[in-house]
Amino acid sequence: MEAPMHEDSIITLGDVTVHTASVPTVDTCLYNLSPAQAAFFKTQTGIDNDEDLKRHILEVQAKAYKVAPYPCIYGFGFLRLNLSNFPVYEQILQLGRERPDAVLLDIGCCCTLNHYKAAADGFPAKNIIASDIVNEFLQLSHELFKTTPASYPGCLLPGDAFDPEFLSIAAPSDDVSPVPAIDLSSLKSLNPLHGRISAINAIAFFHLFNEDKQLHVARALAGLLSAQSGSVICGFDTGSREKGIVTANVSGVEYRTFSHSPETWSSLWDGEVFEKGTVKVETEFVEILIPGIRHLMMRWSVTRL
Repeated sequence: MEAPMHEDSIITLGDVTVHTASVPTVDTCLYNLSPAQAAFFKTQTGIDNDEDLKRHILEVQAKAYKVAPYPCIYGFGFLRLNLSNFPVYEQILQLGRERPDAVLLDIGCCCTLNHYKAAADGFPAKNIIASDIVNEFLQLSHELFKTTPASYPGCLLPGDAFDPEFLSIAAPSDDVSPVPAIDLSSLKSLNPLHGRISAINAIAFFHLFNEDKQLHVARALAGLLSAQSGSVICGFDTGSREKGIVTANVSGVEYRTFSHSPETWSSLWDGEVFEKGTVKVETEFVEILIPGIRHLMMRWSVTRL
């Protein structure tokens, strides 16, 4: 996975490229927290005043957008309570409560709130890894939630998911025996966690890449997943009735992403990445409002049987 680069007026966001001159400037009028979002941020940050909270979030958004102008940052999608709205969310929390030393990985997390929300809802923070290729995003998550490495024990691990030194491809584990605990704070890569991770959140991650790279990272994440029944990978990506390139125009900027259909996404995981019949794949189309358009997304999960 390539970091956002600024060369010859081109910005690279995964396999999506846009011209710097085309990137829309931040529109603060798009800021609109739901009551649930506002309550969560007030609890986490200690900022009770709505205007003060807005000012704080806009300051972090401006910094994040300068690092990489993702549409989800522009349209405040990074503030959504996405994971907690997933059908498998309670399953993930249950794994954290009941499975000894269960680990949750939030891959390609940007500076979003999913891993903070999971920790607030009871998944042991010391067993959560938040990973992104852009270390600035991880540090901005501390700023957004007013935490420090001392006050938030989750592991923030920068790294490139396509670098085998950070995440190599391993065959999905078939060993269901318990594994000894590992000190996540000592990690330099994800490779020591092959077959050890109970839940992986990959929201808004796969659709950054072309078809071949999506298969590559699916295999890489599958190798991390525990063989124990109920272990799960989930995500939320651009969807399509038929697989192919999907074009979205966000404030005059065209973003082209490769998208799977529910059928091709299911067959990729059940039969290509995992042995057929060993996982349950669930998909659901969801329409979201990106400034100016309604955009089709696919919520999905892959659970080991």
